[in-house]
Amino acid sequence: MEKNKGREGFSSGLAAFFATLGSAVGLGNIWKFPYVVGSNGGAAFLLVYFICIIFIGLPVMVSEFYMGRKTRKSVVGAVQELNSNNKWKSIGVFSILAAYFIVFFYSAVGGWVYSYVFKAIKGDFSGATSETVKGMFMNTITSPVSSILWQLIVIAVVSIILASGVKNGIERITKTLMPVLFILILVCDARALTLPGVKDSFRFLFKVDFSMLTKQGVLMAMGLAFFKMSLGMGTMTTYGSYFTKKDNMMATAAKVAISDTIVSLLVGIAVFTAVFSFNMAPESGPGLLFMTVPLVFTKLPFGSILLVAFFILASIAATTAMMSMCEVAIAYFVEQKGMTRKKAVLINAIIIIILGIPATLSADPSGVLGGITVFGKTFFDLFDYISSNILLPLGGLLIAIFVGYTIPKKDINLELSNEGEIRQEKLIDFYYIVLRYVTPVLVFIVFLSSIGVFEKILKLF
Repeated sequence: MEKNKGREGFSSGLAAFFATLGSAVGLGNIWKFPYVVGSNGGAAFLLVYFICIIFIGLPVMVSEFYMGRKTRKSVVGAVQELNSNNKWKSIGVFSILAAYFIVFFYSAVGGWVYSYVFKAIKGDFSGATSETVKGMFMNTITSPVSSILWQLIVIAVVSIILASGVKNGIERITKTLMPVLFILILVCDARALTLPGVKDSFRFLFKVDFSMLTKQGVLMAMGLAFFKMSLGMGTMTTYGSYFTKKDNMMATAAKVAISDTIVSLLVGIAVFTAVFSFNMAPESGPGLLFMTVPLVFTKLPFGSILLVAFFILASIAATTAMMSMCEVAIAYFVEQKGMTRKKAVLINAIIIIILGIPATLSADPSGVLGGITVFGKTFFDLFDYISSNILLPLGGLLIAIFVGYTIPKKDINLELSNEGEIRQEKLIDFYYIVLRYVTPVLVFIVFLSSIGVFEKILKLF
């Protein structure tokens, strides 16, 4: 008999795929991943990245899927049902805290993206210069009223979707927005392929150059293989709990990893082709997304239309990623605290607003709260550091150890094979060995690297 029979879930494997892909695809796909690939050896870096996906990303993702679908519960409930020992409770706590700490500052960046959609539609970038786009970005992050307003709009949009439920909210939106995202990317790529910088863009992204692949580059590939897949914060456990009993969890994980990478590289082709066509140096971070892109796109024929499409694309990525992070806490409130879904969504939104606004007001050192620091960091940077450098890798490490060493292999095999319906014994055996003996070591290295310890060790050699 299927557990929690009255509990909402995804209607099909396609719905599960789009939802999990929507969680993995975020703003990092738009600017960070393509830039990191191009700056660390192109195809050489991609090769290392895919190897890391096999040994880090996929094992943790499949483990989270297993925990979710096996129990049909939130990450806290899943851990409690699979092992009653209280020492493992920290997995659920870390997951919810990590999701919240990310949303606190991510909602601020999402607000900036939403505001740029509005700016692009109004034609604010027409005739823009490097100085005007830089000034526009600074005004966006330093204006307290405007930045908070757009942050509230993002939170409201995400909350309305989540209040509609799993099928009518998460599933319906991701099944609609993910294909739209792909279409917008292809539109931008189609235009980019006609530009003179297309060869430079492909060379930047795909040229095999092992000489550029440093020890730090390998560590970065390991970190990306973990962080880009929305792992360690309960999102995949929560979404896994909505899978149908017929979903092939290992196949879904592989499809998400491949599709997520393809999205990143397709966006990279569009962005960097435009950048190189106008002899601009590719930059990482907000500078590329909010300053360089508007400047180069407006110089193209029909560039204003493409710019609107690009920022709509970015807003889709921000929305679907934020939905998955919020769902971690909402599922906990509903199942562990007995709240109605709408009440859980409302409380979740209030928490994000209370702690997200300080992050927004401190995003720039010259902002309203920019001068207030905790441990030498602004609220924005502190939330980012705690989530990305501590909670996520620790959560991923604990999940790998928890599933690998406390769950009987026969139980894992039964669930991943859909009770014997899917014949993939050798693949499950490989996953189990990697999960027990390889993934924990590599995730621990990611953790040491994220807090700066491993780099210091490397310098000794």
